[in-house]
Amino acid sequence: MDSALATRFCGLDLASPIVLLSGCVGFGEEYTRVEGFSNRDVGAIVLKGTTGAPRLGNAPHRVYETSAGMLNAIGLQNPGVDYVVREILPALDFSETRFIANACGSTIEEYVEVTRRFDDSRIDAIEINISCPNVKEGGVQFGNVPEMSARVVAACRRVTNKPLITKLSPNQTDIRDNARRCIDAGTDALSVINTVTGMAIDVQTRQPIIGLGYGGLSGPAMKPIALLKVKEVYEVAGPRRIPIIGQGGIASARDALEFIIAGASAVGVGTALFYDPLVCHGINAGIAEYLSAHRLQSISQLVGTLELGATPAARECA
Repeated sequence: MDSALATRFCGLDLASPIVLLSGCVGFGEEYTRVEGFSNRDVGAIVLKGTTGAPRLGNAPHRVYETSAGMLNAIGLQNPGVDYVVREILPALDFSETRFIANACGSTIEEYVEVTRRFDDSRIDAIEINISCPNVKEGGVQFGNVPEMSARVVAACRRVTNKPLITKLSPNQTDIRDNARRCIDAGTDALSVINTVTGMAIDVQTRQPIIGLGYGGLSGPAMKPIALLKVKEVYEVAGPRRIPIIGQGGIASARDALEFIIAGASAVGVGTALFYDPLVCHGINAGIAEYLSAHRLQSISQLVGTLELGATPAARECA
């Protein structure tokens, strides 16, 4: 691995700025069965969303391919935090890469309990998925109301000393306000962004294709939206030295570099893995080539270097 790719994130040393996103790699072992794939090509892996009790998830259909993207409404199917901590974490090779838990809940109390259980484990950091419905508030998502987001972060902060990463939703009025409140509440980093809500319709039955009626859109179709949100969040997080995992449609080195220039210290890869399980190797190579060509010693020198108002010719990169 090129030393220029080494990244410091939330006090963690990552071999690469690439983070494999929650929900795309199971509990960290799925892609190890793919010939040529290596956990050493990535800086960190975010495990599947985990709740207090086991969940079966939503009724099918739960995944549907769209133009330049994918809709999903899995419904947080998982075996519950006790099983994950007791049976899954001990089987992971922490010498290869970093592992980040993804904590979910329907109440603040559930978030706290899941965070507490992961705090007493080998996990390197905890990502808080605040794009979950709050059953006590009529189903409104925690992540769409800044005050509610901050309450979740503050509650989780009290029960762990591990790095906390808050995953922000794009489905809200002002993501900057949400980011600011989460930082004030104690988050150590931000994931920007979660999926964009969308739907698909079967014209023969005139019914939604996704069983839930709607789902989260991921893939290249959402990249321009995600890129803007990273830029907006960096305006708040950058001056306070709160790092960002930029994510949304990244499938090449050029995509990753755009997110880094916009303000991301690390980049998340997810949907691209479904059609190219070895995509990370090429992304790493392209980033290293770009850094060398521009005489940059590390990725940190590129973070947040967007020049607003300038319109330089686009540069090709591997």
